[in-house]
Amino acid sequence: MKALVPLLFLAACGASPAPEFFGATRTDVTVNNRTYTVFQKGERVEVIRLGYARRGEHQEIRATMIELIPRVTGCKLRETTLTGDSGEMRGSLDCPA
Repeated sequence: MKALVPLLFLAACGASPAPEFFGATRTDVTVNNRTYTVFQKGERVEVIRLGYARRGEHQEIRATMIELIPRVTGCKLRETTLTGDSGEMRGSLDCPA
């Protein structure tokens, strides 16, 4: 039981990046009372939605996540590289030199 306590604290820390995004720039954003975390490393991006989403909200959440990418990174998303769902997405960027 004592071993579970540290795991609970780690689970409460919020969004953690995928291994390829370790060392990435992290930006936390709240839109429409929903919190997202955007990780950017070079020309790669990962967006994570925090919190619960009910049935029927996922399409709107996904659209918001896609809109956040250029706003937060200042780069254009290469839409054909986008993978994931309304919980977590990854893609490649075209950033100005």
